Amino acid sequence: MSDVTCPFAPSTRGLDEPDPVRPALRRSGPLVEAQAPAGGPVWIVTDAELARAVFADPRISKDPALAPPSWDPRVAGLEPPAAQQPALTTLEGEAHAALRRAHAPLLAARRMLAGYDQMMAIARELLGALGDGPVDLTEDFSTRYPLTVVCDVLGVPRDRVDDAIAACRGMYSDDPALVGAAMGAFADLAAAAVRSGDGIAAELAGRMPSGTTGDDLHYQLFALLFAGQLTTDPAVGFLVARALAEPGEPEELVRETLREHPPAPFSLWRFTATEIELAGTRLPAGAPLLVDIEGINGHITPGEQDLSFGGGHHYCAGAQLARYELQALVEVLRTDHPDARLAVSRSELRAVSPAGIGGSRLAALPVILR
Repeated sequence: MSDVTCPFAPSTRGLDEPDPVRPALRRSGPLVEAQAPAGGPVWIVTDAELARAVFADPRISKDPALAPPSWDPRVAGLEPPAAQQPALTTLEGEAHAALRRAHAPLLAARRMLAGYDQMMAIARELLGALGDGPVDLTEDFSTRYPLTVVCDVLGVPRDRVDDAIAACRGMYSDDPALVGAAMGAFADLAAAAVRSGDGIAAELAGRMPSGTTGDDLHYQLFALLFAGQLTTDPAVGFLVARALAEPGEPEELVRETLREHPPAPFSLWRFTATEIELAGTRLPAGAPLLVDIEGINGHITPGEQDLSFGGGHHYCAGAQLARYELQALVEVLRTDHPDARLAVSRSELRAVSPAGIGGSRLAALPVILR
């Protein structure tokens, strides 16, 4: 067992303060054993080459059915097993490939680029509605902007964005009843998107693999909505803080922000489907694995692809959507609000990380736009 400080403990640090845990993880080797949030051992990959091998290894699965039986799914942050609820994030093999084929053309770079002007229009409208004085962008904007974009892409009616925000917030509750209500709200939003026919939800409905149920379709749309908020919301804060302090093209600012503050600092859970050997360590079947994306990104060499959106056949399906909506935000900030600035010194900004494998976010981002 490694003696490094627990990488899953909650923390608060200055925006420019280095992570105190990840250097120790890396020094401990390419594969480090630690204590999982839900109990028992977890093995953390800290090396880029090994991470890419893990992402591509068919003996390593994302199906939560392989998780240790003692784990509380809520504590661990697990989705339902693939047999119970098929999903892009949990299926493997041909079932995953078929679902991926249904999604891929609808979320491809060309398709997302076609909606870039609309993303800019949304950013312009929402920023323009904010007051002249100091406003904390983490109070509403960092949630509302990405959710409005994702709702627009899917075809969720604009007057349902507040419902989407409420559903996302309900997912963070410790009360199972509130989480259940949020899932019901997401199903209603998904149905509304399909009925509207104004976005990719209706197209996805026609592309789903044979045998897909209405509930299955709604779950895929829930995943796009919730992931679109969960990951891009914190990225908005880090990106705006960077854009107000540094010159640079929007694409480069987005790339560097996501490299330094990846939406998921660790990969989603993976489990060995059989006994395997990694980096000289023999792992039993059912061993939990994580890739330290944030730590590895910090040592990516120039020209090397970072791991901000994962890798292998589970590479994030919404990566192009996230990149373009963040670029659109920077472009609107630069063109419409050239005098925008932080309302506090940069040294006062704080990045807060919750317990577990979730990403960090800014506790507050007070800015003056005009």
